[in-house]
Amino acid sequence: MSATSATETFRAARDFLLEHREDYGTAYEGFRWPRPAHFNWALDWFDVIARDNDRVALHIVEEDGGRTEISFAEMSTRSHRAANWLAAQGVREGDRILVMLGNQAELWETALAAMKLRAVLIPCTPLLGPLDLRDRVERGRVRHVLVRSDGTAKFDAVPGDYTRIAVGEPVEGWLDYADAATAADTFAPDRETDADEPLMLYFTSGTTASPKLVEHTHVSYPVGHLATMYWIGLKPGDVHLNISSPGWAKHAWSNLFAPWNAEATVFIFNYERFDAARLMAEMDRSGITSFCAPPTVWRMLIQADISTLKTPPREVVAAGEPLNPEVIETVRRAWGVTVRDGFGQTETAVQVANSPGQLLKAGSMGRPTPGYQVVLLDPVSGEPGVREGEIALDLTDAPAGLMTGYHGDPERTAEAMAGGYYRTGDIGARDDDGYLTYVGRSDDVFKSSDYKISPFELESALLEHEAVAEAAVVPSPDPVRLSVPKAYIVLAKGWEPGPDTAKALFEHSRAVLAPYKRLRVLEFAELPKTISGKIRRIELRERTLRGAEAGVGAGEGAEYREADLR
Repeated sequence: MSATSATETFRAARDFLLEHREDYGTAYEGFRWPRPAHFNWALDWFDVIARDNDRVALHIVEEDGGRTEISFAEMSTRSHRAANWLAAQGVREGDRILVMLGNQAELWETALAAMKLRAVLIPCTPLLGPLDLRDRVERGRVRHVLVRSDGTAKFDAVPGDYTRIAVGEPVEGWLDYADAATAADTFAPDRETDADEPLMLYFTSGTTASPKLVEHTHVSYPVGHLATMYWIGLKPGDVHLNISSPGWAKHAWSNLFAPWNAEATVFIFNYERFDAARLMAEMDRSGITSFCAPPTVWRMLIQADISTLKTPPREVVAAGEPLNPEVIETVRRAWGVTVRDGFGQTETAVQVANSPGQLLKAGSMGRPTPGYQVVLLDPVSGEPGVREGEIALDLTDAPAGLMTGYHGDPERTAEAMAGGYYRTGDIGARDDDGYLTYVGRSDDVFKSSDYKISPFELESALLEHEAVAEAAVVPSPDPVRLSVPKAYIVLAKGWEPGPDTAKALFEHSRAVLAPYKRLRVLEFAELPKTISGKIRRIELRERTLRGAEAGVGAGEGAEYREADLR
């Protein structure tokens, strides 16, 4: 298939989803993945839509008010220069490039440049330390690192014969990326890109001791995120704000592929410390039409007066963890729009979502996105067809937006793909209309007195109380019930930890939860999180178990028991 026909096939699939963006039934039944033999998203899509296109592709606002606006045409030219310069520094097809940049223009232009060279990107957050970087360089077999100048010192403790490129102020011993501006502004590839060539290697967010290394191709993320574009509801000309840290998969989802698939503007607001009022002022000033944020940000937003936003976005979505109903209702009252959940992983694009125009059901994360055949597998037998079970993808007609596998780990890949299904490790429940409700990670759900407890359900109930800013529920060992629900609570502004607040929360738990689900133990404490913002319940479970074995609470703060406060 020629580059032209690959472009047109991609465009036809994209346009079909745009045409039916509020008609889920037609979109789901009629969508077919484009599966070109050769495809390079940077060359065959971005450069095509960028030709003579003066609309803004990337708009960055700094905390001090400084602004950077780059058109599609300018971004195409900048990435040509970057590709030519990187090639002159020895970057070859198949080489792994570790990229550790912030939300800055160079992040987008080097991503496009690497694609054009058929190099393999290993995106990393600037928050990583030398030990994490050493692991990534070794396991990722990194040949080149491209890093902000203020992060180069971390590599003093990272051995390896890799090209060192600094972005920013010149650094002794490092190549100066600023020289790329002098390279030729046209680029010609030496051959077509095979669709199944590797494009990205993502280290997962660290919820396990050894992060998995997820491999994606030139199709699985660029083409796979047509589904993400559909979920968000993006259209050409939109201005899309997604709050996500560079280096994580969600950044590529919604700050690269989905918006530029739709020919929308990527909007970035860089800040050191989250300020809800300032964020909303920038949203009004810059005309944000679609907004995506993780639950942590949504929970911080509703602590402020969000009614100050004069022109709410048309589309608002959340991803990373399920969004609690209280947050959704607060936003609906203030903005008149409904936050729509989506479910996906680093390994995939969005698999299940509430897309625009769908009937929304309280607590549900929606239905499978176009191109995804989602089944629930019995946790014991592994057979499909149950109403509650492990969320999995049918590989009979595997979605384009699924990873190749876990790089360098055939055993883990075989386990994830066993029996003709990709297994997510997440538990969901399906109703008669095909809507899926998230229950929890398979290792987060626990039993109390032989009843199955979903931490997410209890956390949502706790967040309904005005005292609770964040909550995480884990099992606490109990001699009679095997385990009982224990909550770690982050209090909202104006509330103080102590027996009076604990008593109020136990009373709330008794009022809104069935007896077998209600909270029995709580502790006021900060929640441990991964760098990408997900709550590390595994750490809280281990902490709780250690405290129980020692005959004390978890140790960070006073532990309160319902039985002692009634």
